[in-house]
Amino acid sequence: MSLLPLLEIVTRKFFHWGVPGSQAIVQHLTLVIAFLGAALAAREGRLLKLATGEALAHSRFRHVVNAFGAAVGACVAASLCYASYQLVITERAAGLDIIPGVKRWAVEAVMPFGLGSMALRQVWHASDRWPGRAIAALGVIAAAVFKFLPDGAGAVLLWPLTILLIVGTAVGAPIFAMIGGAAMLMFWSEATPVASVAVEAYRLTISPMLPTIPLFTLAGYILAEGGTSQRLVRLFNAWFGWCPGGTAVVASLVCAFFTTFTGGSGVTILAVGGLLLPMLLQAKYSDKFSVGLLTTAGSLGLLFPPSLPVILYAIVAQQQHVNVDIEDLFIAGFLPGCLMVGACVAWSVRQGLKSKIPRSRFEWRAAREALWAAKWEVALPIVVMVFIFGGFATLVEAAALTVLYAFFIECVIHRDLKIGRDMPRTVTECATLLGGVMIILCVALGLTSYLVDAEVPARMAAWVRAHVESQFLFLLGLNIMLIFVGGLMDIFPAIVVVVPLITPMGAAFGVDPIHLGIIFLANMEFGFLAPPVGLNLLLASYRFNRPMTQVYRNALPGMFIMFGCVLIITYMPVMTTGVLKLVSR
Repeated sequence: MSLLPLLEIVTRKFFHWGVPGSQAIVQHLTLVIAFLGAALAAREGRLLKLATGEALAHSRFRHVVNAFGAAVGACVAASLCYASYQLVITERAAGLDIIPGVKRWAVEAVMPFGLGSMALRQVWHASDRWPGRAIAALGVIAAAVFKFLPDGAGAVLLWPLTILLIVGTAVGAPIFAMIGGAAMLMFWSEATPVASVAVEAYRLTISPMLPTIPLFTLAGYILAEGGTSQRLVRLFNAWFGWCPGGTAVVASLVCAFFTTFTGGSGVTILAVGGLLLPMLLQAKYSDKFSVGLLTTAGSLGLLFPPSLPVILYAIVAQQQHVNVDIEDLFIAGFLPGCLMVGACVAWSVRQGLKSKIPRSRFEWRAAREALWAAKWEVALPIVVMVFIFGGFATLVEAAALTVLYAFFIECVIHRDLKIGRDMPRTVTECATLLGGVMIILCVALGLTSYLVDAEVPARMAAWVRAHVESQFLFLLGLNIMLIFVGGLMDIFPAIVVVVPLITPMGAAFGVDPIHLGIIFLANMEFGFLAPPVGLNLLLASYRFNRPMTQVYRNALPGMFIMFGCVLIITYMPVMTTGVLKLVSR
């Protein structure tokens, strides 16, 4: 996936021709990574779940709870496996090629393979006892039974099965099971073939811009696994450690840098949290402030290029025929992103002054040496932006270039990673994370497709228009709704499911589509901190070995700060559309 776009750049630049079929191959490799990665995530027990399931997993009823949640997950995975198998059979009859000699159905076969593996893993991980696994296996049997029910059964069983889905997800079934199961039930209730969910999953994974997500994530993983975090800490400490709250300021900036390339996937807290927390505690910051700061800062930088959520938002919005350009979103998000980083930095400065934290002296020699040591990392965002905004490469090609650049830094320049020993592990870890996220994206598009076909967005827009009189109240209600969504759903499926619902409402109230996009993304950035299952809260609890309730309390000041930033961004469109107009002149 990385090499083909790079070869495309070279051949286009020097030979004035491209690689035949390169784009189609890369798109279908995204499909392969999504479903093999999901199978890896299921094998490792790392499919995304709600926090409630984790809590119940340690209760006295854990064996029953785990078995029931696994049964629901296995049932949905098996049903999706059959739906994707139907797609493969249809495509095989059509005989379409990706490139000459490579049949499309042969690559699509990874879908039933991955989903079938996930169903079996759900059964195996249900319990360490055979009775529990037998209960979970009933889910696979139920999926087979549904196939033989008459079409009219879907309408009758819609609500009972939906309730089972909700309960199953609450007690530990993966999030993809809730979304994918809901999509299939809705199609089934309308007597529409459930293969429609598989069709939509295929349509998303071969989207021209979607390969940027695995490529940028891989680049972020390579940087995180190498020595980049230590060099960046040294750099920011040398340049900003002298100011009030210097160590905390450094922590905020390091987190913002990493999130820019990892896209709020949780890599930031996992990669640099273990390095930054001891550093803050050693600098005499309280444990409460240190954990709260790192939990808050774990999603900073989400609006800066080449952030993955920004790219995905543009992809989904364009699929709904909304005029949203990726480059315009990045330009419009620059000032709001700076506001959020600046607010976190200001909080750090205030804490440094309040606690009378000793400050280090600025030494030009140390600053110069730190900059020289981290020169390759400092140049990376500049290189990416030059290639994207300068028109030298497409977004996918720029993502592939970022992978090459990160690989070159860590494996050739600094040799922090060994190609034979460390790179296979890094790539596997990256694919596992991607699989857990992308399987949700795939099934979420099926749910979105049903909602659009049922004209739910248009009806919601009409209802809101009839009951809400002003744009001010609409935006306030939108903020509240999005914070609630962010507290329940990861940012990537939230984009796929929610964006088609809010874009018609935004248009009805005259909200600029670019400004609406930044409002959505800023709310989702805040949503990483929103209880009950904001991703930063979960990962901070895991990484810092703190109870969830303690992490909630520690992150409370950061929640208020980020919410204030969200309100400023929402009601000051000059920060987004004003800057965009200024730049485009």
